[in-house]
Amino acid sequence: MTLAAPLDLLRQARARFTQREIAAHVGKDIKTVRRWEKGETPCPAMLEPALRDLLQQGARTANHTSGAARFRFIDLFAGIGGIRMGFEAHGGECVFTSEWNEFSTRTYCENYGEHYSGSAEHELIGDIVAFPAEDVPNHDVLLGGFPCQPFSIAGVSKKNALGRPHGFECTTQGTLFFDVARIIAAKRPAAFLLENVKNLLSHDKGRTFDVILQTLRDELGYEVHYRVIDGQHFTPQHRERIIIVGFRGKTGFSWDDLRLPEHGPRLGSILHRTDGSEPVLPWDHDRFFDHAARRVQPKYTLTPKLWAYLQNYAAKHRAAGNGFGFGMAYPDSVTRTLSARYHKDGSEILVYQGEALRPRRLTPRECARLMGFPDTFRIPVSDTQAYRQFGNSVVMPVMREVARIMQPHLQTLLASPTRHGSKQSWPLHA
Repeated sequence: MTLAAPLDLLRQARARFTQREIAAHVGKDIKTVRRWEKGETPCPAMLEPALRDLLQQGARTANHTSGAARFRFIDLFAGIGGIRMGFEAHGGECVFTSEWNEFSTRTYCENYGEHYSGSAEHELIGDIVAFPAEDVPNHDVLLGGFPCQPFSIAGVSKKNALGRPHGFECTTQGTLFFDVARIIAAKRPAAFLLENVKNLLSHDKGRTFDVILQTLRDELGYEVHYRVIDGQHFTPQHRERIIIVGFRGKTGFSWDDLRLPEHGPRLGSILHRTDGSEPVLPWDHDRFFDHAARRVQPKYTLTPKLWAYLQNYAAKHRAAGNGFGFGMAYPDSVTRTLSARYHKDGSEILVYQGEALRPRRLTPRECARLMGFPDTFRIPVSDTQAYRQFGNSVVMPVMREVARIMQPHLQTLLASPTRHGSKQSWPLHA
């Protein structure tokens, strides 16, 4: 029997796996896999065993799980791609991205290997607000971690919104949620996932969330489920976020199918290791960790002035009966929520270094681990921008787990005669 050439094996693998999954399995960079696939460089013969093993894994998965078919998704308000990564892990293919922040876009492109610039394969655009919904490519799932901006419930009514006299646009004018809704209305994906802060539930005494549900359920006609999930099940960080899932049809979706470990990891699992086992990452080198000295770079230790300020600030608020202050974290800790302001003083998560040393900030690499990103994730921006990006990101394993329980229901919908919906399938109101 003649064995398949490496490139043939790669093409077979691409029928079941994303480029990122293949890259992770064979221990190469995603850009290298893309060059092999395009024929720019030859796929090495030495990778044949690894590719055959990956194909065998795919066959075993197909035999034991439903929903092995691929699906297409778009990534709105993408940040650094945490939601995307979770859905790619279950066979999804990203076909469109929107992210307005130039630093986040730099990190996104570095890690997902696409030089979009309006390419035929994948387009990355900036601000979604001015982008015509009709120009968004057809997709099966819409993903969006939309920013939580104040919702104007009693706003200016636009009677021609979506061709209907009383559409949802009038109740959410000026919010980025509207841009999610107008794309759902135009493209009718089989499913969507939206992510936001927990406080969205209580904003404006619950009226904001009521408008969102009314829009998704009543105006757009989707079956909607939501739940607050704490990231500490998967990473050592208390981080509650609301996840809103919708399907274009009736399903048996249930949050009870989530696999949430009762006891999650602790901080020590993501800290740089000083016993000589810290991996040397070629994209980090010694930027965050001095491998020769086996220590975190000294710049992450608080200065005497900043440490004195934080202690005095905490003492002042304790005396006033307030709970404000810094959060000291130990190897067995679950930390406070990492925020986008972490670069300012690191006060919400200070790593204890013993009585003889002042505490330190987490390094950006540790922040990536705290959000569930693998060490293959590259950090091409400054520390300040990296802290902002991870503080604004999602806990990636949460997204991966939600994608897992969504997938069977998504595949059922995709198996229906019409893969994409139409305006005629909207519920009509008088």
